[in-house]
Amino acid sequence: MRKLSSKLLCLLLILMLTASLVACGGPGGQTATEPAATQGSEATEPASTAFTVTDQAGRQVTVEGPVERIVSGYYISSSACIALGLEDKLAGIEAKADSRPIYAMAAPQLLELPNVGTAKEFNMEGCIALEPDLVILPKRLKDSADTMTELGIPVILVSPESHQELVDMIDLIGQATGTEEKASKLIEYYNTELAAVAELTKNISEKPSVYMAGNSAYLSTAPKDMYQASLIAAAGGINAAEAIAGDNWTDVSYEQIIAMNPEIIVIPAEAGYSKEDVLGDGQLAQITAVKEGRVYQMPKDFEAWDSPVPSCTLGIRWLLSALHEDLYPLAELQADAAGFYKEFYDIDIDTSLIGK
Repeated sequence: MRKLSSKLLCLLLILMLTASLVACGGPGGQTATEPAATQGSEATEPASTAFTVTDQAGRQVTVEGPVERIVSGYYISSSACIALGLEDKLAGIEAKADSRPIYAMAAPQLLELPNVGTAKEFNMEGCIALEPDLVILPKRLKDSADTMTELGIPVILVSPESHQELVDMIDLIGQATGTEEKASKLIEYYNTELAAVAELTKNISEKPSVYMAGNSAYLSTAPKDMYQASLIAAAGGINAAEAIAGDNWTDVSYEQIIAMNPEIIVIPAEAGYSKEDVLGDGQLAQITAVKEGRVYQMPKDFEAWDSPVPSCTLGIRWLLSALHEDLYPLAELQADAAGFYKEFYDIDIDTSLIGK
């Protein structure tokens, strides 16, 4: 590994220099007298480029900059790296990169990078072999992070499970990679967007109940403490699963969905089923959302807008348009999405792909 090898090389050089001085010494092993240094000729050691950040697991991580090789083992941090202009410094990313449309659109070179597995099956040896200056992993991989840190590889853990934690993650990656200015610009955009949405929704008197279905099955939903629940609240809705505790997708029964009787059902972008599957399920026929045909699927041609990715505020705006189109028409959403991707990803998107 590069960092360990450089330390070993420094140690060998010191030992060689010491041996050389002894060999050149005078009688009795005394070293030869060095010529007096002329005034102002004393060598000065270069200032250290090391700095310390606190990651989202509360760990103090020392990074010896500059960071030129990054491994991101999490699609959310990989997307953040693209938004911060770090795509050319990525040396490895998570598995299944070809399932992320934004990579092919904004940074197609990422599709050729070696992958380091997933959070469930992380390839630590493969990650180490890439000789990274910095590794970014989800918080659940703390044990792997601690092991690599002991080997001299700085690892920051991220856990963007709320909007504030997403902002904190962007700020953290900005600090660790020297892209603070871009990170600040993105965070400022978030704050402006959230304020604008809050202004649009402040006078809503009737908030529809929204059932956010899971990725793997619609008999799974987002409980009250999950990131997706915060999107519903911000967009002027009420989470139909508010009574369910937890911060991970939670399985439910037909009886529970019927009891919730949501007015709107939302299917996430990465769902393995379609809205036609939901509308065609006879056991859901009496639910208000199904009877009124208010089953909507989030756009799937860019990013998972229901996740804490850099484009997360587009997820809020999409929900706002779906719930209250009178306040925020689809055409405005399409224009805002085009502006976001042009500014932070430098790409032009096909806005006709944005619907519900």
